[in-house]
Amino acid sequence: MATNNGELLVVTTTHDDEAKARTLAADVVRARLAACAQVYRIQSVYWWDGEVQDAAEWRIDFKTRTELADTLAEFIGERHEYDTPEVVAVPVVAGSAAYLEWVRAETAQG
Repeated sequence: MATNNGELLVVTTTHDDEAKARTLAADVVRARLAACAQVYRIQSVYWWDGEVQDAAEWRIDFKTRTELADTLAEFIGERHEYDTPEVVAVPVVAGSAAYLEWVRAETAQG
């Protein structure tokens, strides 16, 4: 395992529609704001509009560089239909050296 020193993140958002989640994932990767994205079904329980909500959603985890986080968050916000889309980032502490380098290479722009 190689340490990462805060250079890489996993940025997460959710969507209520699988097709839209997959489209957003592809658009982000195509824009080179993330090296890859995983889309998978989750069940979310949250407070919204004065009551507890319980809904199926699709979570998208983007692997990216820390320096792209603000641009990625803006990109997601501009394309998302939620009033307040989830956009959270978690640092990658360590990982396979080859995988970490691949994420760096695939998000290098220009």
